[in-house]
Amino acid sequence: MLHIDDSTRMLMRRYGVFAAVVALCVFSLILSFRSHIWLVVFCALFVLAFVGVFDIAQKHHSLLRNYPIIASVRWLFEAVRPYLRQYIVEGDLEGEPFNRKERSLVYARAKGEEDRQPFGTELDTNSTEYEWMTHSMAPMPVASEPFRVRVGGADVTQPYDAAVLNVSAMSFGSLGRNAIEALNLGAHKGGFYHDTGEGGLSPYHRIHGGDIVWQVASGYFGCRNRDGTFAPEKFREKAADPHVKMIEVKLSQGAKPGHGGVLPAAKVTAEISEIRGIPMGEDCISPSRHPSFSTPAQMMEFIASLRELSGGKPVGVKMCVGHPTEVFALVKGMLHTGITPDFIVVDGAEGGTGAAPQELTNHMGMPLREGLVLMRNALVGTGLRDRVRLAASGKVTSGFSMAANMAVGADWCNAARAFMFSLGCVMSMRCHTGGCPTGITTNDPHLQRGLVVEDKAERVARFQRHTVEALADLVAAAGLSHPSELQPHHIWHRLTPVEAKSLDKLYPFLSRSILLEAPQETIYAAEWAAASASSFLPVADVGPRRAA
Repeated sequence: MLHIDDSTRMLMRRYGVFAAVVALCVFSLILSFRSHIWLVVFCALFVLAFVGVFDIAQKHHSLLRNYPIIASVRWLFEAVRPYLRQYIVEGDLEGEPFNRKERSLVYARAKGEEDRQPFGTELDTNSTEYEWMTHSMAPMPVASEPFRVRVGGADVTQPYDAAVLNVSAMSFGSLGRNAIEALNLGAHKGGFYHDTGEGGLSPYHRIHGGDIVWQVASGYFGCRNRDGTFAPEKFREKAADPHVKMIEVKLSQGAKPGHGGVLPAAKVTAEISEIRGIPMGEDCISPSRHPSFSTPAQMMEFIASLRELSGGKPVGVKMCVGHPTEVFALVKGMLHTGITPDFIVVDGAEGGTGAAPQELTNHMGMPLREGLVLMRNALVGTGLRDRVRLAASGKVTSGFSMAANMAVGADWCNAARAFMFSLGCVMSMRCHTGGCPTGITTNDPHLQRGLVVEDKAERVARFQRHTVEALADLVAAAGLSHPSELQPHHIWHRLTPVEAKSLDKLYPFLSRSILLEAPQETIYAAEWAAASASSFLPVADVGPRRAA
């Protein structure tokens, strides 16, 4: 029996229709000398074969390059989308992991297409999901220069001016070489940063000169000893790269908090094995916690050591918020040591991932808004907010989603899936298999061929630029000059068809230093009392948790 390996089977699936059309085209040409009917068939097949050749040669659509002819059906539906929007694009949005309205907006902005619409809002303004932003009767001129945020405290000798929208953490290995290159080149063109994710600092993060935030997670990929512990000298050497602008210590990820990153064995190539310093043929699973520290105070010391080893670059933390007590333990660690991170990225539980258990993805961790409010209150309530920048990550797709995050405390936003859409992601949900049809989340060189770096980099830069421009429009309409001026009362949320409230009426927002001066007057009194710089776990009872 003829054995067909997986690689051959994949090529047959991708090019089988095209090959069959070419073969039939030749066959019909031969028969056309006997009958005019076959000449008609030949002409039709010749047109299809020409379409296939064009699909393979063009550089703008990954699916067409990887699946000639058969992917054209998708573009046919996209062409009639404006006329069938209600049925094809909008669909039933309830329960979608990333709704089609948002995807359509990202696609349009990335491609440079018209993102304005006639006839007004298509949203249900009576829905309890509906939110809006208040405008001013005296709007300000729209900012002409991109917004920037200075990151770096007194201990930083190389501060960084971050854009307000950046590429969130996505590792090489989880994403293929071409996708990483396109994101980095797009970041270079657009003047924003590209987070490496926990998979290490690869050559593809540096080849195009985009600003890099190097994420150091519990696996210490790229700066680890053979036993998996942190290797200071390896870190020092790589952190000295001038393209590395900041260091980000990953504590947890929104889609799988408390679990550690996962790269299935099928995606661990020889190159990834070398870059990460891990064996091939095994799932790459990061430890669920850092071996370099076990208390909040020790964590602050680790941050200070990274700042020194990097030559004075900003060092921050990324985390999904869990127990409120642990957040207060974190700030108590800052107060105890006098050391603060330069920034904290709050990753919402709704954040994306390439692979994670469904229970963790759906039911573990605090959603972005609640986590952001809690972190903001911990920093403001202890008088530390001026020393620590806050960033938000989790389903950021539009200028409004950015404005809403900034209104409750964020200084800037990071996005992952939105930038994947700008690369051409069609949500085939095969990220963990290595068989991504658009060549994004795969290391298969045949599939990666479909993703042309230069073309997709333009889309990445274009999406970021247009989205920040949309934010600038909103800020100006609210009568403000900079997103940092946004406050909770600028965002309203509908509770019922007949009731709505601004966010300052829905969430508690602490006054400066109140946790130091009068914690008993806050709703966090028990959690604050239970928190300690010497432990992430509560050191006192925070109230009954179950019946006796």
